[in-house]
Amino acid sequence: MMHRQRLTRFSARDFQMAQRSMVSKPRRSFLIVMVFVLMGSIAGANPPATAGTDSPPGEEAPVSADAVPFDPFDDPSGDRYGDEDLMMQAVADPIAGFNRAMFVFNDKLYFWVLKPAAVGYRVVVPTPVRVSVKDFFFNLLGPVRFANCLFQGKWKSAEGEFGRFMVNSTAGFLGLFNIVRDKPQFNPPVEDFGQTLGYYGIGNGFYIVWPLFGPSTLRDTVGSIGDWALNPVSFMQLINVDAGELTSGTTNVIAYSVRVVNDTSFRIGDFESLKNAAMDPYEAFRNAYIQNRLSEIAQ
Repeated sequence: MMHRQRLTRFSARDFQMAQRSMVSKPRRSFLIVMVFVLMGSIAGANPPATAGTDSPPGEEAPVSADAVPFDPFDDPSGDRYGDEDLMMQAVADPIAGFNRAMFVFNDKLYFWVLKPAAVGYRVVVPTPVRVSVKDFFFNLLGPVRFANCLFQGKWKSAEGEFGRFMVNSTAGFLGLFNIVRDKPQFNPPVEDFGQTLGYYGIGNGFYIVWPLFGPSTLRDTVGSIGDWALNPVSFMQLINVDAGELTSGTTNVIAYSVRVVNDTSFRIGDFESLKNAAMDPYEAFRNAYIQNRLSEIAQ
C-alpha cells in the first residue's frame, strides 16, 4: 500500500516536472529564433562591402562592370556616328555587284581613254595654262559653294566665297587668275549640296558607283543634282534663258570633258598608287570616298 502511494506521488511529481519542461522548451526555442532574426536584421542593415572597394558609410558600393548585363543595343558613346569606322560600316552596299561592275568599267575607261588623253594634254598644254583653266572652272562654280554656305548657316565662309568670286571674276579676268589664292579669309572649305544634306543629319543612304562619274552615295547623288541646278549655266537652262551656244547641251559636254581631263592632268599616278597598294581596290576606293566625305562634312 505504501509502495503504491510512493509510486503515485512519484508519478505526480514527475508529471508536474515534465509539464514544466515542456512549457520551458518552446520558450527557449522562441528565444533562439528571435536571436537569429535580430542578427539577420542587423546584418541586412549593414551589408558587407564588396571585395576591393571601400565605400563611405551611407553610400552605395559601386556596381562592378561584370555584374551589369550586356545590352547589344547600348551605345556607351551616345553617338552612333562618332567613330568613322562605324560610320563606314553604316553605309550600306546592297548593290555591290552593280557597283563592282561599274568600278571595272570606270577603271578601263581611265586607263584606255582618260589617262592617255590627260597625258597628251599635259604634254601639249603648259602648266600655267592648265592652272588658269582649273581656276576658271573653280570660279564658275563659286555661286554653288556660296549658296551651300548659306544653306548651312556658315556666314563667314559665305562671305569668303562671295568675296573671292567677285575679285576673281573682275580683277582675275573671269576667274582665269586666282588673285586671292594666298589669303585664308577668301579660301573657306569647299561646300556642296551633298554636304548640306549631311549637315542637317540626312544619312548616306547606300553606296553607289556611277559610270563616268565614279563613286557616290544616294545622298550625294541627290546633292549633285542640286549642285547642277545651282550651276549658273544650268540655272539659265532651267529658267529658259537662251544664251545661244553657252547654254547648249554640246557646250556643257565639251566644258565637262575639258574640266575632267584638265583636273586629271594634275593627278596622274594617284589612282594607280591607291589601286596597287590595296588588296581589294573596290573596297579601298569605297572606304576612301566615305572617309573623305566624312571629313568634309565635319569641317
